[in-house]
Amino acid sequence: MSKADPEKVACTLTPVSAEHFNRAADIPCGLAIEHIHVAMNKYLDFLGFVNAQLHTKQMPRLESFLMPANFSSMVGEFMTATIPNHCKTIAKNRYHNGHPDLLPKGRFPGDSIHHGTEGIEVKASRHQSGWQGHNPEDVWLMVFVFDANSSRDAAEGVSPKPFRFVKVVGAQLAKADWNFSGRSKTSRRTITASVTRTGFAKMEANWIYRAPA
Repeated sequence: MSKADPEKVACTLTPVSAEHFNRAADIPCGLAIEHIHVAMNKYLDFLGFVNAQLHTKQMPRLESFLMPANFSSMVGEFMTATIPNHCKTIAKNRYHNGHPDLLPKGRFPGDSIHHGTEGIEVKASRHQSGWQGHNPEDVWLMVFVFDANSSRDAAEGVSPKPFRFVKVVGAQLAKADWNFSGRSKTSRRTITASVTRTGFAKMEANWIYRAPA
C-alpha cells in the first residue's frame, strides 16, 4: 500500500461544525454565529480548492509560500468580504483602509467611512493572544485564530498540515485595553499597539468559536 502524499493530505480541509460555536456570544450589528459559521466554511472551501489545484501543478500551497503576515491578511480580508454576503444588517467598509472593517449596513453614506467607532474590526492571526493593531482605540474587535503551515516551515523541517480555524473571539475594547508599542528613531518597524491582558480576557470571555482539542 502506497504512503499518502502529505502535501495532498494537507490540501484536504475539514469544515467547522455548528456544535463548536457559542450561542451565548454577544455580537453587534445583527451579526450572528450562523453568518460567521458559513463564512468560515466558505474560506475553507476556497483555500482547499486553490491548494488542490496548485498541488496538481506540483506547486506549494498558498500558506507555504506567502509571507506569514500576507497570508493572515488574506484570511481576514476574505472574512470581511464574505460575512456581509450572509448577514443583511452588516456591510464591508468601502473606504480604502477605512476603520472599522464592517459597518452597520446603511448607517453611513455609501457604507463608507474613514474612521468610526460603530462596527466590527476583523483580524486573523496564527497567535493565540497579543493581537496587534495600528492604534490604541475604542473598537469592537473580532479575531480569527488559525493554525497553518508558513513560508518558514520548509527550512525548519515542519511537516505539511491542513489549515484549520482554532478559535474566534470578539469584544468591545477600550483604549486602555491596548498597549502602544511605538518604535525607536532608528527602527523601520511599523508602529503597532497590542491587545493587553484585560482586552484578551474580555475577548476570551465572549468566545464565538472553539475547535475541539
